[in-house]
Amino acid sequence: MKHFLKLTTAAAIVLGTSISAMAEEITLTISSWAPPTHGINAEMWPGLSEMISQATDGKVKTELKLGLAPPPAQMDLVMDGAADMTIIFHGYQPGRFTGTKLAELPGFEGNAEAASVAYWRVHEKFLAQLDEHKGVKLMGLTTHGPGQIHSNKDIKTLADLDGLKTRLGGGVSGDVGAALGLVGIRVPAPKVYETLASGAADAVAMPMESRKGFKLTEVAANVLEMPGGYYRGSFAFLMSQEKFDSLPADIQKALEEKVFGEPASRMLGQKWDMVDAIGRDASVEAGNTITMASDADIAAYKPIAAAVTEKVLGELSAKGVDAQAAYDMMKAETAK
Repeated sequence: MKHFLKLTTAAAIVLGTSISAMAEEITLTISSWAPPTHGINAEMWPGLSEMISQATDGKVKTELKLGLAPPPAQMDLVMDGAADMTIIFHGYQPGRFTGTKLAELPGFEGNAEAASVAYWRVHEKFLAQLDEHKGVKLMGLTTHGPGQIHSNKDIKTLADLDGLKTRLGGGVSGDVGAALGLVGIRVPAPKVYETLASGAADAVAMPMESRKGFKLTEVAANVLEMPGGYYRGSFAFLMSQEKFDSLPADIQKALEEKVFGEPASRMLGQKWDMVDAIGRDASVEAGNTITMASDADIAAYKPIAAAVTEKVLGELSAKGVDAQAAYDMMKAETAK
């Protein structure tokens, strides 16, 4: 009888431990709008999920879900509690974000990793005061690599861009497109392939990663590459504030200290650089034409970039930001 009681007690302890472990495990739902094989889903979310798992000793897991809402609705989706985490491209919501345009300006040195780390540091010092991500927990900020012009028509010079029907993502890419004489077309990134394939657009402004991620090698065989890019794109990785507040205190502390902020931003930038290289390799393999802008076109683009920069800094100043100091810091940090 005593032996039976010992076994029963041992079984109860094991069962109790199992139930406790199950209770401690937390699963966060990720909403993503990019294609399944795009670098955001294939590299960035897995990278961030691994950081979260390691920081919490495996107590926090993630589950990726696609197609819950269109790209512009992602932040509201998380605020409404339909998902716990998401990624947003700031340019999809004109007027909602102004400070984020600083990181998108042309002329910054450095790759996506350098730009993303610089972006987070500038955000903390200058941009956080704008509270443009109010209602959500900001996990990380990142910029994609240099944005280039990809076309289904032969483009060799800046003059070839004038009048070209071009998908522009918003933000600084829209300002740059207008200055270059492009006829802007607004569609979300997942619709770019069919927009180009149908002839509704002749070109698109995107980073090199999109040649693989959005299959531009098939519908935009030509690239006019500007050293450093015509612009960059600003993204935020977000968590529901309500969900974060509901997490145990030790989990919150681990995420704040080991994941959120600069660590996440650096990792995301590294992933953008990696998928940029993959996109370039895919272009070479497909026999696409990548034309580097001539010295004359590089010189011609400088006053355009300067005018766009002046416009954006004016917008930031109107919001009460020391725009010149923020810009100078961004420039210095990316060049490190």
